[in-house]
Amino acid sequence: MATSILKIQGMTCQGCVRKVREALQRVHGVRSVEIDLGNGRAVVRTVDDSPLDVSVLIKAAKAEGFGAKVTDSAAAAGTDTSGAGWRFNVVLGLAVTVPLMLVEWAVQPDMHGWFGWLSFAMVLPVQLLCGWRFYRGAWQQLKVGQSNMDTLVSLGSTAAFVFSVYGLFAPERVQHLYFMEAAAIITLISIGHYMEARASDRAAGAVRELLNLAPQTARRLGSSGKEELVPVAELRHDDLLVICPGDQIPTDGIVAEGESVVDESMLTGESLPVEKSTEMDLYGGTMNQAGRLVMRVTALGEETALARIIEVVKRAQHSRADIQRIGDRVSSIFVPIVILIAVATVIGYGLSSAAGWERGIINAAAVLIVACPCAMGLATPAAIMAGTNAAARRGILIRDGAALEKSGKVTAVLFDKTGTLTEGKHRVENWVTFDFSDSEFQALALSLAHPSQHPLSQAISRRLRAVPPVAISDWKEHRGAGVSATYKSLTARLGSLNWLRENGMDVSRLPSDTNATVIALALDSRLVGVLFLVDSPKPHAKAVVAELMELGLAVYLISGDTKRAVHAVGRSTGIPVSNIFSEIRPEEKAGIVERLQDEGHRIAFVGDGINDAPALAQADLGIAVTRASDVAREAADIILLKSDIEAIPEALGLAQATLRTIKQNLFWAFFYNAIAIPLAATGLISPILCAGAMALSDLFVIGNALRLFRWKAPINVIPDQ
Repeated sequence: MATSILKIQGMTCQGCVRKVREALQRVHGVRSVEIDLGNGRAVVRTVDDSPLDVSVLIKAAKAEGFGAKVTDSAAAAGTDTSGAGWRFNVVLGLAVTVPLMLVEWAVQPDMHGWFGWLSFAMVLPVQLLCGWRFYRGAWQQLKVGQSNMDTLVSLGSTAAFVFSVYGLFAPERVQHLYFMEAAAIITLISIGHYMEARASDRAAGAVRELLNLAPQTARRLGSSGKEELVPVAELRHDDLLVICPGDQIPTDGIVAEGESVVDESMLTGESLPVEKSTEMDLYGGTMNQAGRLVMRVTALGEETALARIIEVVKRAQHSRADIQRIGDRVSSIFVPIVILIAVATVIGYGLSSAAGWERGIINAAAVLIVACPCAMGLATPAAIMAGTNAAARRGILIRDGAALEKSGKVTAVLFDKTGTLTEGKHRVENWVTFDFSDSEFQALALSLAHPSQHPLSQAISRRLRAVPPVAISDWKEHRGAGVSATYKSLTARLGSLNWLRENGMDVSRLPSDTNATVIALALDSRLVGVLFLVDSPKPHAKAVVAELMELGLAVYLISGDTKRAVHAVGRSTGIPVSNIFSEIRPEEKAGIVERLQDEGHRIAFVGDGINDAPALAQADLGIAVTRASDVAREAADIILLKSDIEAIPEALGLAQATLRTIKQNLFWAFFYNAIAIPLAATGLISPILCAGAMALSDLFVIGNALRLFRWKAPINVIPDQ
């Protein structure tokens, strides 16, 4: 995946960000676009390793009225020049506007005497220096035959300023000068942009917090056994690192020596530390709390779990929800309509009386200012940014804006059993052989199971690890069914009863009164033994199912396990028998999801991310209950870094709260303009109040979105442990 970094000129608000992003995403071969408004940077990634022609990207940005040039990552990662620019506007604007406002309101001087010329001299720098950003943006849009918020601000402020200059030289025709109003318009809108930048900066804080988790140096263990402190950038795969108590783990790896407990809360949101011993995974950015560890590096840079989490969060923040298209369509035709309303206001008042031209021009300026559609552009991205950040801090990764929308339409939740509703930590409870040596049965079962990473195979390996293995060849894994190999010129199969039955085995002699998971071993067509494995439901499984049902959701259970084993889990968690599907192969799970969808359900499928990709993709909403090492899954819409399903109601609740916030923001943006434009056109609110109202509308939308950081799940039925 190739990356290009552009410096974008002329962006002043989230509406500009949206236009640039959509223009760049339309370029063939572009996979994703991330835009940093503060630094004026666009990071463009391709669908493969083939680099894009940067000139095509620059042309696409210029077609929307924005300048663009190639820059490097170091230059692009500089300080936030946008914030500094708005700060200059705010300081100079307030220094001019506040004194003029106090004198004009308190003293009420002669507008056409010394005060008028003083006002002109003070406001001119504001108009030229502070207004330059608006004029430049409006001109760039005009060159490509478009308009935006800068167009409205420039027209409104310039109309007040030019009309006042005319009044200086024609005092008999103009009663009041509006220099202070012209400066106040630019100042108040600059304040709004400055506060918007600060609020957006806060909403993006989770990504920076994640970036700061991993340390910059590591203790590398040399071949002589001597430790050396080296930059993380110099590390290589298979390097040995020393992790002392209190150290942050610098990158991903596995434990080579030692035992300890590690705080992984910054990645998973789980408060309890995780015990670590030989061969267990370690993740960069987590904190070693107790013993000394020696770790072997397995992943670096963008390969690490932390880097993949950051990538998911960034992609979610810059995604678009379908609901945003409403605001986009309105915004695209909104500015021309507002300009027509302003022109009609001038003409209407002007034709009514000779003195009406002055009032018409000022009311038109008020219309142009109050109708700025910035709140519409902010409504969706601000909520998505805040919601995905709040979720990431809880160990919940929401992939994009579409996932938020889908979460609000879910009517049923379908759980995979193993590793989702159950602990996923099977243990071999017993085994039975049929006219076959017990020791040979154990050795053959171990040899077949050991190469597989399936949880059942791993459980068998753990139970029989002390047994000497036997020689096998042509080992092969059959996904969701079992494993096979050649043993003493015979075909050995270890797997589910259904799979063995399909291969001609007679399994009728097996006990049918067990709730355990049964794994059978066969040689050619002869059944030589079975293993009984048990797995317990997760502590909160019953409470989570009850909570989802209280929310009005239907709950289903699906598994490839035996009917008795699956129904036992269903009974213990409170899932109705009619909602349980057993002995279902992995490739058949997607068909069950589709069948439920045909019955009218909107399905959220909850899987552990091992064999559930087709079902996760088929579902309306895919939820992967996984560990940090698996966050790169592409099939799921929501990824729970916590391994406990108690996060599912929280994830759905937060996603639905974010969707409600988007709808609230869009409603406010439409309602505000519907009320404010007629009031401005009739002169019931002045240009100053209009500028303040426009800035406040942006802040309302952002503030409403930031409430998601304080969102708390409703009191639920999950008991404290």
